[in-house]
Amino acid sequence: MAGAGVFAGVIAGLFGVGGGTVIVPVLFYAFEVLGVGGESNLHVAVGSSLLTIVATSWRSLAAHRQHGAVDEAVLKTWIPWVGFGALVGAFVAGITSMEGLAIVYGICLALIAAQMGLLPERITLRSDLPQGWGRRGAGTGIGLLSAMMGIGGGSFGGMLMTLCGRPIHQAVATASGFGMAIGAAATVGFVIFGWDAPGRPPLSLGYVNLPAALIMGVLTALTAPFGARLAHRLDRRVLRKAFAFYLLLTALSVVLKAL
Repeated sequence: MAGAGVFAGVIAGLFGVGGGTVIVPVLFYAFEVLGVGGESNLHVAVGSSLLTIVATSWRSLAAHRQHGAVDEAVLKTWIPWVGFGALVGAFVAGITSMEGLAIVYGICLALIAAQMGLLPERITLRSDLPQGWGRRGAGTGIGLLSAMMGIGGGSFGGMLMTLCGRPIHQAVATASGFGMAIGAAATVGFVIFGWDAPGRPPLSLGYVNLPAALIMGVLTALTAPFGARLAHRLDRRVLRKAFAFYLLLTALSVVLKAL
């Protein structure tokens, strides 16, 4: 768990994607290796990952604000809908079987991998972000899918902003703030909806395992700035393709294990 926390923090800072792409599969396998839990292990892995996102996103957002990279207007108008979507996502995950949750996780992770490995970083589909009901729907969708995967807003939120013509650095910086809303709202939901669920590892509050969240949350928050600095020194194109391949293998392994 400690090793995965360090790796997840570096990955989050390096690529702007949620550390949940690392934390969720590691916890899912770690619970079995430790011989704890059972049918709720994937739900607990997702819920525990969401709690770690709160601290990581807060620290990341503060760092980006110091550099003036955050679009505060987007953050203010999108966060309520992203948070609402995260709460809905927690409810949907709570009534979904482990097999169903694994399929959702695998498909969405494969989409993130395809975006990272195949699409150029600067490709755009429209000139600006949607407004009105388009913003409400997109924000809710980002929160819902992120909550069901246990990731922050960087993956789907950052992807949407870049596709809507925003600079990559502004997209990563602003979407890091989405993670706070997703993590806080979804964690509450996972605690409530998993309160009496069977087959949970010891010391779990609902679908949130406190020791795992504490260990990984602290280490992820500490190592995320290192990943951000590393991003300016390495060839991001090669790294993105390599990490995309890792995500595809992870998605496949989680789905096969759950099924």
